[in-house]
Amino acid sequence: MSASLLFLIVLALAAIGFVVGRSKALKSAGGDSRHLHSLPSYYGYNVALWVLVPSLLTLVVWLLVQPFVIENSVTSLIPETSYSSPGELSLIMSDVRRVADGLDLAVAAGVMTADEAGTLQADTSNVRADLAAIGVALGSDVNADTLAAAQRYRSMNATGSMMRNILVLALSLGGLALAYSRTGQEYRARNAVEKVVLVLLISAASVAILTTIGIVLSLIFNTVEFFKLYPASEFFFGTTWAPSFGGGSELGILPLLWGTLYISLIALAVAVPIGLFAAIYLSEYATPKVRGTIKPALEVLAGIPTIVYGLFALLTVGPLLVGIFGPDGWLGVGWMRGATSVMTAGLVMGIMLIPFVSSLSDDIINAVPQAMRDGSLGLGATKSETIKQVVFPAALPGIVGAILLAASRAIGETMIVVLGAGAAARISLNPFEAMTTVTAKIVSQLTGDADFASPEALVAFALGMTLFVITLCLNVFALWIVRRYREQYE
Repeated sequence: MSASLLFLIVLALAAIGFVVGRSKALKSAGGDSRHLHSLPSYYGYNVALWVLVPSLLTLVVWLLVQPFVIENSVTSLIPETSYSSPGELSLIMSDVRRVADGLDLAVAAGVMTADEAGTLQADTSNVRADLAAIGVALGSDVNADTLAAAQRYRSMNATGSMMRNILVLALSLGGLALAYSRTGQEYRARNAVEKVVLVLLISAASVAILTTIGIVLSLIFNTVEFFKLYPASEFFFGTTWAPSFGGGSELGILPLLWGTLYISLIALAVAVPIGLFAAIYLSEYATPKVRGTIKPALEVLAGIPTIVYGLFALLTVGPLLVGIFGPDGWLGVGWMRGATSVMTAGLVMGIMLIPFVSSLSDDIINAVPQAMRDGSLGLGATKSETIKQVVFPAALPGIVGAILLAASRAIGETMIVVLGAGAAARISLNPFEAMTTVTAKIVSQLTGDADFASPEALVAFALGMTLFVITLCLNVFALWIVRRYREQYE
């Protein structure tokens, strides 16, 4: 029985529990719900929750733990002489899983019986022929060790799935019987249901915290492993980025940080004036009809996938800039040699950030009390003077926070810089040259068949940790500014 079918059965039992629990509660009260402690539906929900919660928790935990247990057990059957690196062991285990799946398919297709699949000998040609007949492609020969591991994998997987199904169904039926036996006129079903709902809400609220902790711990552990293999001083103060998977890598982060900050600065130079002026117009000058049309249209930019912005940078903005600043361009200055450059990525990223700045600034400007505007106008100030000398200073802390949040968004952008900025790690003041960023190199270092334990792969976690600290500091600083000064204008 598959996990999805088991899930449907548990849902069906929960639905049955809801009906029988509600019916028993009404029956115990003589059909008059006024004699019950709780509403009849609470008794049904109580039985359904007793069916769902224990069984589904067990199912989820089992699905998470079983693969690790089986992998560790089966890996011990692979002789250490068969592989020389974790990468080779991973390839062997991939073949083990494919052979195990192939044996299941062979049994299902009638090519062999279940007993034959469990006792099959490692005749390579026969095994490959039988599995190839049902469309199972293998990456290497099926030797005795691989076949034995696959048979062990298949056996443990089948046993684990059977035990899982029995345990989950037993918990569902046991929960149904227990909750049904407790159901009665005096039972406080509403209290029990609300306690379960409270626990579920707390668990949902904890997901974000636990996810953040998991991300931080994974970054920290792998960053520590990287600094065991590569000096931290050369990483943080090195000016050359030249990874070499054959050895002798130079992994200085400064060129990547320079490219990241340079592109982000250009993006903010585009987004902040346009977004801020748009926010002032929408909040102070636009009529309700115009505002209701322009604001949603402006916020559509925030819903465009970043890969689309990257293609726009590569195919439209880059060639346009080459046509203006290239050797044969309109100005003929020869500053730009290719379509990928800091300016290309910065301009497109700035367009992407406009709705971030405008929406946040618009909300902050609208939060300024109308009494401050009325007082300024009553003293004889014009509308523009009121905006410049009263509204804007009052909203400035929130606007600064919005700009810092947009800056952290720019620093963490990936696809636009991958397609629009190029891949050259250099420190240069020329915005028309190709450069790269921290996020782009994280992608490149984790792409390919490199040994995960090498410094060239682990450096991606050190880059991610550095970027995480920078954006976290910006976000904390932005929130501090907003909270520190917001109360003065409430």
